[in-house]
Amino acid sequence: MNRIVKYMAIAAMALASSSCLDLVSKEDVSDSNLWSEAGDFQLFANKFYDWLPNFGMVYADNVHCDRHSDLISYDQARDAQSVGIHTVPESDGDYTGAYDRIRRCNLLIRNAERFGGNMEDIRQPLGEAYFFRAWNYFQLLQKFGDVIIVLEPIDTDSPLLFQGRDDRALVADRIIEDLWTASELLRPTADLVEGRVGSEGALGLLSRVGLFEGTWQINHKNDETRGRAFCAEAAKAAKAVIDGGKFWLFYNAALGDASQKYMFILEDVQCNGAGLTKADNHEYIIKRCFDTELKTIGRNLTTEIFFQHQRVNSKFADMYLCQDGLPIEKSPLFMGRDKLTSEWQNRDHRMRYTLCQPGDDFWNNQNSRIDWSGSDAEIAAAARRNAIPSGGTGYWHQKWCTERNVLDGQQSFDWPVLRYAEVLLNYAEATFEANGGQISDDDLNISLNLTRTRVNKQMPLLSNAFVNTHGLDMREEIRRERTLELFQEGFRYDDLRRWKTAETEMPMDITGIVWTGEWQEKWANPGVPVNADGRLVIESERQFLPKHYLFPLPTSQLQLNPNLKQNPRW
Repeated sequence: MNRIVKYMAIAAMALASSSCLDLVSKEDVSDSNLWSEAGDFQLFANKFYDWLPNFGMVYADNVHCDRHSDLISYDQARDAQSVGIHTVPESDGDYTGAYDRIRRCNLLIRNAERFGGNMEDIRQPLGEAYFFRAWNYFQLLQKFGDVIIVLEPIDTDSPLLFQGRDDRALVADRIIEDLWTASELLRPTADLVEGRVGSEGALGLLSRVGLFEGTWQINHKNDETRGRAFCAEAAKAAKAVIDGGKFWLFYNAALGDASQKYMFILEDVQCNGAGLTKADNHEYIIKRCFDTELKTIGRNLTTEIFFQHQRVNSKFADMYLCQDGLPIEKSPLFMGRDKLTSEWQNRDHRMRYTLCQPGDDFWNNQNSRIDWSGSDAEIAAAARRNAIPSGGTGYWHQKWCTERNVLDGQQSFDWPVLRYAEVLLNYAEATFEANGGQISDDDLNISLNLTRTRVNKQMPLLSNAFVNTHGLDMREEIRRERTLELFQEGFRYDDLRRWKTAETEMPMDITGIVWTGEWQEKWANPGVPVNADGRLVIESERQFLPKHYLFPLPTSQLQLNPNLKQNPRW
């Protein structure tokens, strides 16, 4: 009974709401009996996993999601963040919520220092506390820049509540230090229960953090030397994951060019023609787990995405290379735009299996596949046969769209919080930037070229000679590959900000197909303007101002602590 009461107390502490900068009264966490056993620490750390992103947080609507970027326009009301009209909020759950969660991590870390048992028994939950403290500080850093560093579970009378913010580079230093610590404490992912963060997860996140802050420092002209050092840390961490050999890109010969498409909709029931399940996916390093019986996604992703509900910008479609490895403006393989499918020919296979090629057949969760055989009966059952876009930009996408029969919201694919493909791309870009704009062919071959050729087996490798021969820009090609590979996973808006290209890319119109040739026959009246290039104009009058590189602090926090000071121009 005493143990049950103790566990209930620890669970209550994990669930209690207390914000670092808007604290309730001091919690009584000093009773050493509450932290006397290793199981106490693990129980407290379990709550941390609710903080990991999921489909609703990243795919649908949070500060990082692609709907706020230059790649997608919704068929609903204009998005305030993407068009640059968001304002200073009175409160911000991202700000107060992060400090609330940091406090909980600090509680576990402090009590670990006082633990009287065998420290080996609490290594995993202690490593999780360092990992999630870093995770939450990274969320603050990405959104607000400078923030207050708090390493103790402070109370309402702490002087830290009234100090100014710490410089963003110092915050990044702290995050990286925490992640190195976490990587040493955490067990290898393969030794853990599915869904828990392992040592490779800490290293992978470190590669993300180092790359973000390093390129921010370089491109925003803050401190190039320090920026290169951050990028070097990112490359070092990514290389450790690569050398570990525990993860690899998902590919199946039976699925062929569609392999990547089916990776994103793997479930532990029949969901593809090769009979693969989640156990066959060794690419997800950290994932938010869902289950057909215990925990479904709860969102009808297929309906939310399918066809024109998310209007993909022509800019994104044009990024896909031709099969000779060249951009469409340089490749003789590009077939023009007069036919409905001409621009789709000879392109990166990810284009066809991420977007929706006109003339293909498509299934959804109501009009579903029968057995993935491609039989006449299965084709007859398709939701869209020989599908021709009839709205939006004319570029539709199918990422996260299931083909199996399942009730709305009952899909159970996992969300890739961190996957191996990102680590490979982090390594390539971080190595390039750390070395002042240079990368060896060997480094490209162990990183970017693996994602580039996953479903493009005949595409030439990206190399220094290839870039020089064809008048390409290596930095642009590295960024292109990242954008294509990580589409709709919550990276694009942050990438534009760290590259300091948002001021150029974000104000551009969201445009669609070139309305010419067969398109004019099939789509007699698109109902939207056509620009000088003949493209449909879906959304215009967008802006990105210098102040938008950072978000404003909420006014309620500035009133509590005037020393915080508002971000520039807000």
